[in-house]
Amino acid sequence: MSQENSVPEQNPASEQQAVLTERRGRVLLITLNRPDARNAINGALSTGLVAAVQELDSDPGLTVGVLTGAGKGFSSGMDLKAFAAGEDIGPMTTFIREGCDKPLIGAIEGFAVAGGLELALTCDLLVASSGAKLGIREVKVGLFAAGGGLQRLPARVGFGRAMEMAITGEPITAEQALDAGMVARVSEPGKAVEVALELAESVAANAPLAVSASKKLIWTALDTDEAGFYDVQNSLLGAVFTSNDAKEGPRAFADKRAPEWTGT
Repeated sequence: MSQENSVPEQNPASEQQAVLTERRGRVLLITLNRPDARNAINGALSTGLVAAVQELDSDPGLTVGVLTGAGKGFSSGMDLKAFAAGEDIGPMTTFIREGCDKPLIGAIEGFAVAGGLELALTCDLLVASSGAKLGIREVKVGLFAAGGGLQRLPARVGFGRAMEMAITGEPITAEQALDAGMVARVSEPGKAVEVALELAESVAANAPLAVSASKKLIWTALDTDEAGFYDVQNSLLGAVFTSNDAKEGPRAFADKRAPEWTGT
């Protein structure tokens, strides 16, 4: 994980709010809030994002998160000055590797490059504004993408496109990412969060345990064989099919009303 350019110093007051959260019903909006630094990943942002994801995963009142960046772009990757100063971004590295239990939708304006794209690829769905640039540019500065991007890109965009992005360092546009399957929806400029929140509301209308289990099984299908897939599915059956929500769903259907999910 790296950043293509160094970034300006940030004052301590701004670092205290490196990540913002806002609850919208069953949706948690998470905003990377270092716009003057192109939302580059430093210690404060790393710690703040992990805390926000832990809030999302631990709260039964939340079903889905939306992750975006303040200012003109999503994230430019690692803050090289912070890295040189020895700031700990270990929590972010763990998050990029492991993700979160509940669905996370990335909303990209402007750009998601270097480690910023690797962070975006941790999300389950991506919405990008028209013309946004997505790329891993590390080879242009003598590095390679070491935050999971090289493992995830082939599944998201296909082998050929992934190889081209990796060894040329050239980004693709939101429209190209949509055609390749990396991006689920392309919005008008400035509307990525709005479209992502609409998508999140569609997810949040469903039973939380069932949503989380479905997410896990889709990811499992990418990197395991059929026997392994059914092992994971069988491990989820009891918790989901005997849950209160599994009883509430049929009752609500019979009563012709909207279900009241509890996530239990």
